[in-house]
Amino acid sequence: MPSPVISATGLWTPPNSISNAELVASYNAWADNWNVENAADISSGLLEPKTHSSVEFIEKASGIKARYVIDKEGVLNPDIMTPRIPERPNEQISVLAEMAVHAARDALKRAGRDPKDIGAVICAASNMQRAYPAMAIEVQEALGIEGFAFDMNVACSSATFGIQTAADFIRSGNARSVLVVNPEICSGHLNFTDRDSHFIFGDVATAILVEDEAIAPAGHWKILGSRLKTQFSNNIRNNFGFLNRAAPDGIGTPDKLFVQEGRKVFKEVVPMVAEMINGHLGELGIEAGALKRMWLHQANANMNRLISSKVLGHEASDAESPTVLDTYANTSSAGSIIAFHLHSEDFTAGQKGLICSFGAGYSAGTVVVERVG
Repeated sequence: MPSPVISATGLWTPPNSISNAELVASYNAWADNWNVENAADISSGLLEPKTHSSVEFIEKASGIKARYVIDKEGVLNPDIMTPRIPERPNEQISVLAEMAVHAARDALKRAGRDPKDIGAVICAASNMQRAYPAMAIEVQEALGIEGFAFDMNVACSSATFGIQTAADFIRSGNARSVLVVNPEICSGHLNFTDRDSHFIFGDVATAILVEDEAIAPAGHWKILGSRLKTQFSNNIRNNFGFLNRAAPDGIGTPDKLFVQEGRKVFKEVVPMVAEMINGHLGELGIEAGALKRMWLHQANANMNRLISSKVLGHEASDAESPTVLDTYANTSSAGSIIAFHLHSEDFTAGQKGLICSFGAGYSAGTVVVERVG
């Protein structure tokens, strides 16, 4: 049976970054304007005034310091408070597919691969630009890849679910090389007028090349095992979809944007993920201490700190559990892949690590890898 490996990863980062200070200034200006417009109802007790956000609040709550976005101007305009991404004609490549192509080309270059070497494309992401045709098929067309392609969405866990799906295709002989792309325009679904979540997300694209070890380049990563888990919860939800239309102003109603019960998510997801990681390592006969590094989902620094401590038995160092959350914010499915992409070059042959994602659903995925020289 063919053995699946990760041959390379790719990353594309938007050129625009927004600091917490910039985001706070925008939100506070919007809140002040809202309070003035609703002064009568606030005075009568019908409405509560909007309170200010702060850099200190954001960093304490999340560990986030900045985020990259497709459109900076619209997000920071107190009269708009949402990204303005021009709609492209059908004859032009879509924004999400273009992002994925950039990341894919980076991964292909690193692996020394030509697009014609690829047998399948999976677009595994949370924030799909459209229902159909599949984004993956558009990426396939743009790169000149033969074979087949399809989309999959398991929210923030999409990348790890995509890796296991690709690995299964390798094992079954349905493909020898599978490209998994994770383009995320998370800013499009974020309510920038919600103080509790206006800082959470950023935009980015990553790519993972999963191949048969027999054709993999030197320095690849053997997939020792992968494990997936889902458990239904309403605590993270987004109701916008093809059955809904945006509000007349194009921004959409709060119900159609990202919402979450943050405290419930923290309380329920942390033990679930820690137990899953420990169980998976136990099945593989690997001690937690044998892991050189864990590349965890980049959603919240406090969650990662607690998860890693439950797995390792101590608070993880930056080397044991690196973060990209401070500069990229939460990029949904791409987060753990960014961490892996940027913090794995120091591995030597035989050293092991864990890629782990978790999020809405609830969903969670673990991929245990070993560096091969």
